[in-house]
Amino acid sequence: MNETLTMLRGAADRTSALVESIGDDQLGLHTPCTEYDVKGLINHLEWGATLFESIADDGEFTPPKEYTGDFRERVERMLAVWERPESWEGVSQALGGLPKVVLANMALTDLVGHGWDLARATGKDYEVEEPTVQALLAFAAQTAARGREKGAFGEEVAVPEDAPALDRFLGLIGRDPAWKP
Repeated sequence: MNETLTMLRGAADRTSALVESIGDDQLGLHTPCTEYDVKGLINHLEWGATLFESIADDGEFTPPKEYTGDFRERVERMLAVWERPESWEGVSQALGGLPKVVLANMALTDLVGHGWDLARATGKDYEVEEPTVQALLAFAAQTAARGREKGAFGEEVAVPEDAPALDRFLGLIGRDPAWKP
């Protein structure tokens, strides 16, 4: 079994449950991802699931659409495509020739990073398994500079070297682990 796929499933389940627990009265709350309020961030996650489904299936770049409230369904379709072994092979022309393995890790980063954002914004817990955190930390360490160049990550937030791995990952992608609404 592909370890990244297992981590994607766990992050998708955790983030879907979180999204489903958010009330309409929370949609306007600010998030650590300063570009988005809660509703905008859920919309971004919906688009991300559709995008990563398309590129894993050798499809085209899909532009963002308006919030529909169907995140779980979209992420389930994304996972169904990543279940196929051929989805992990080669590169995606839709995103500049990036290897599909890198794209799967980008999807994982998106699910966990924005899942944490939503949890912080709404005062909910968001636990991540240690193997997933370690994989994300290693991936972010390799890609953070490029992610910042492309606007995918914010400026690095200094986090002590002895901080938990999740906090160090968050710092690398431009989140302050101590952020509060």
